[in-house]
Amino acid sequence: MEFRRMPIKLADCQVHGVDSGSELFLVEGDSASMAACRSRDPIFQAILPMQGKPLNALKASQSTVQRNPLYSAVIDALGVGWESDCLVSESRFSKVLFLFDPDADGIHCGMLALWFFYRWLRPLLDADMIHIAQAPLLELQVQNEATPRYLYDDAEHIRLTSELDASGISYRKNRYRGLASMGADALAECCLRPQTRKVRSMRSRDAEIGIEMVQNLRLGKEAKT
Repeated sequence: MEFRRMPIKLADCQVHGVDSGSELFLVEGDSASMAACRSRDPIFQAILPMQGKPLNALKASQSTVQRNPLYSAVIDALGVGWESDCLVSESRFSKVLFLFDPDADGIHCGMLALWFFYRWLRPLLDADMIHIAQAPLLELQVQNEATPRYLYDDAEHIRLTSELDASGISYRKNRYRGLASMGADALAECCLRPQTRKVRSMRSRDAEIGIEMVQNLRLGKEAKT
């Protein structure tokens, strides 16, 4: 019998395997992890919290990445090995989903996590196993509507509230302060439940676009000095 070391803070699921439909969610910290655990389906959804902002793994050495608590936990949880030894067929999960707050810090965390997979676990990106689950910015409870509307960006928020104001329709809005501030039903519907959540697939090109953007920003700053 094979015994595999699992990360201490991993809230594991019951089914595993690359073709099992199981999902590993990476979230920002313990409060987000507890909220997601209350709303997940424990049969096929596992939760792993980050501790602080991810390391930029693009240029880090193998030993540095191995010592990093988040990345070592991801590697242990997935069970695929890494770099040239990465075997998609050995994955304990069918998908990895980044579930971060929809703010600047969350976007930065998502890009850093994506670069880790691009540098060290690229076969998972090429196999379409890495995704971003989009969390809403706020909920809008509109007059005479039984269920709230979930809004995912400020442009949508401005457009909809302007339309409601022009029509004289009252509403109440609640801007979320991270996953932990969302109700269990809202978190399940918007972020976790496969039938209703908004998910974007990530590929190697997405990581490369992020790298190019950072390089261009650095070149622009150097040109000004």
